[in-house]
Amino acid sequence: MTKKEPPSPAMRGLSTRAVHAGTAPDPATGARITPVYQTASYVFEDTEHAARLFNLDEFGQIYSRITNPTVAALEGKMAALDGGAGATACASGHAAQFVSLLPLMNEGDEIVASRHLYGGTITQMSQSFARFGWRVSFVDARDAGAVAGAITERTRAVFTESLSNPGGIVIDIEKLAKAALDAKVPLIVDNTLATPALLRPFEWGADIAVYSTTKFIGGHGNAIGGVIVDSGRFDWDDRYPALTKPSAAYHGTVFTEKFGKLGYTVWCHAVGLRDFGPAMAPMNAFLTLTGCETLCLRMERASRNAAGLASWLQSRDDVAWVSHPSLPSSPSVELARKYLPRGTGAVFTFGLKGGFEAGKRLVESCRLFSHLANVGDTRSLIIHPASTTHRQLSAEDRAAAGAGDDVIRISAGIEDIEDLIADLDQALSSR
Repeated sequence: MTKKEPPSPAMRGLSTRAVHAGTAPDPATGARITPVYQTASYVFEDTEHAARLFNLDEFGQIYSRITNPTVAALEGKMAALDGGAGATACASGHAAQFVSLLPLMNEGDEIVASRHLYGGTITQMSQSFARFGWRVSFVDARDAGAVAGAITERTRAVFTESLSNPGGIVIDIEKLAKAALDAKVPLIVDNTLATPALLRPFEWGADIAVYSTTKFIGGHGNAIGGVIVDSGRFDWDDRYPALTKPSAAYHGTVFTEKFGKLGYTVWCHAVGLRDFGPAMAPMNAFLTLTGCETLCLRMERASRNAAGLASWLQSRDDVAWVSHPSLPSSPSVELARKYLPRGTGAVFTFGLKGGFEAGKRLVESCRLFSHLANVGDTRSLIIHPASTTHRQLSAEDRAAAGAGDDVIRISAGIEDIEDLIADLDQALSSR
């Protein structure tokens, strides 16, 4: 649980925040790098101090399932990068999605979600959330009118990705935010592929941002994690009793009354992490903090590489189509100019003539690109989603999610683009 402080004049820039926010020198030792507080629990000063902590009358350390100084440093950095009121770090991106919805949902409540989501998210929402009695309506989020039309009196959130994985569709967040605001429900944006380096959802009206920090935030493929960032702007009402009604677990505390703009974030820690336990490990927070420092540099280079690869692939006869927002032919090109002026992202897809089997052969022929189920590494990655990440979906749902049988997904890294082109060239030629 972190209180957001206004950035000092020296902390206005994104690159400066990425390096410095949340990570002042360690007050106990003077260590410039945030230490790994590898501890399960913490000694209380006395019984009154313990009581204040457990009653949520004072912020501090109780148990690392709920709070940890290393994890808190990452939360502070992410809140500063997005311009949010507070943040909650979780064990994974999927855990962050789950915890972000916990204070909003009760049995029978509904989520209106974009149809253009990562396949694992579609499965989480359509299958696992159903076991809680949560209902999800999937709509084409490119159509704000369709989103507005799907919202009912039981809808408690609208959920979308800013840049869809793997299709690279740019969503008009401003229009979705208006539709959500008109219905008085929060807009949650998964900003994993864009990151705050390229797009800050709160500037366009979103209320909550979620991330898989496993991807570009950490950036080195060495730590699983997720983060929820709350703008602190949404006006919670009686439809959200977890936040606006007395909590029996905390002696009648009303989170929005006691903690104001931090009510949602405090709930996610004090109830979400406490009761469900998906806490981020301190070592993973440390690794992610290190990755954060170069976020803006990496996103600039990776986005430039992706745009170059997409343009090169589009020129080849054995490639049927290429989908990247940087291309003049992309349906998202105008939205990319609006929302992504600093770079159009490192992840994109293309289709091979030859379909499913051709896609499998291509990924098996690459030598420099790593064939694995991840994005956001310093290394360039390649995968055939239909046979891997999206294989649990029906053919119809795969196509709707941008992961049809012919689709190849690339996550461009920060290598020299000439070497990346050479590897794809030899792989395509050897099929």
